[in-house]
Amino acid sequence: MHRAEQHMSSGSRGLALIAVLVSVAFGACSGAAATPSPVTTPAATTAASATTAPSVAPTPAVAPPAIQTAGKIVFCSDISSPPIEFMDANNQPTGSDIALGNAIAAQLGLEAVWSNIPFSGLIPALQAGNCDAIMSQLFDKPARREVINLVDYMNSSQSILVASGNPKHIQTLDDLSGLKVAVEDGTTIQTILTTQNDTLKKANKPLIDIVVFPKDTDALQQLQIGQVDAYGTTLETAAYYIEKTPSTFEVAGQPFGQILTGIGVVKTNTALTDAIQTAFNALKANGTYLQILTQFGIQGDALP
Repeated sequence: MHRAEQHMSSGSRGLALIAVLVSVAFGACSGAAATPSPVTTPAATTAASATTAPSVAPTPAVAPPAIQTAGKIVFCSDISSPPIEFMDANNQPTGSDIALGNAIAAQLGLEAVWSNIPFSGLIPALQAGNCDAIMSQLFDKPARREVINLVDYMNSSQSILVASGNPKHIQTLDDLSGLKVAVEDGTTIQTILTTQNDTLKKANKPLIDIVVFPKDTDALQQLQIGQVDAYGTTLETAAYYIEKTPSTFEVAGQPFGQILTGIGVVKTNTALTDAIQTAFNALKANGTYLQILTQFGIQGDALP
C-alpha cells in the first residue's frame, strides 16, 4: 500500500511505528498511577503470510476430552480491530490474536475456528455455548472475572485518535467536554468516557457526546468523514491506523489505562482454562509468542 523506500520497506516501517508507539505508551503508563451473528472461518484458511505461526509440536493430551473429540477449538472474536484481529484482503481473519489463537490450538493438537461476533455479544455467546473461548483483546477486569475465567496473554492501553493536527487541542479526557466521540459498543473506552461524564456533570461542564457503534471500524469511519471530533480505541488499533494513513490521524495526548488482556473461558470449564494456560506457557517458552507479537509490531505489549 505504501511506496517502498531505500533500506526499509513500507511494511517494516509500519510495524516499527506501531512498536514505537506501544513501547512509549507503556513506558508512560508504567510511570502513571447484542445479539451475536457468528460467521465461522476455519483457521486453516487464514492467509499464511499474515497469521502462520512457527511450527509447534502438538500436545493433544493437554486438551480436555470433549475438545479433543471435537478436534477443534472455537474462538469468539470481534474481528474488526487491527492489528489484533481483522479481515484481510481475502476476507479471512488475521492479526496477532488470530495468529496466537491458531498457535494455541496447534499446541493442543486442534484446529482453530473463528466465529465473528460483535464485541458486546462476546461473553453472552461464550456463556450460551456458541464458542469455547473468547480471543478478542478482552481486558482483564474484576467484573469480567466474576463471570468468566481469563488467561492473560498481553498488555493493552487506551487512546484517543483524532484528525492530524489535533484541531480540538485534546490532551486529556477533560478536554473531551462538549465534544463528540465515537466508540465501539461494549468496550472499556465506552465505560471510561461514561465515567468521565459523571465527573464533568459534577463540575457543571458540558458532557461528552458518546456515539456508540456496533463495530470498531464503524466508529473509525465517523472520524474519517468528520462526523465526530475523536475516536476512542486501544492504542494498538490507533497505532495501526496512524501507520496506514500517517497524514490523517494522530493520538491526542498520552495513552492511558494500561491493563492485562486475557482469553475468556466459561467459569465451569477449568480444564480448558488450564489447557490454554499450559499451551500459552509453552509458546512463551519456545519463542513463538514473542515472534507473533513482533510480526504485528506489538512486542511492547508482551508479558515478561
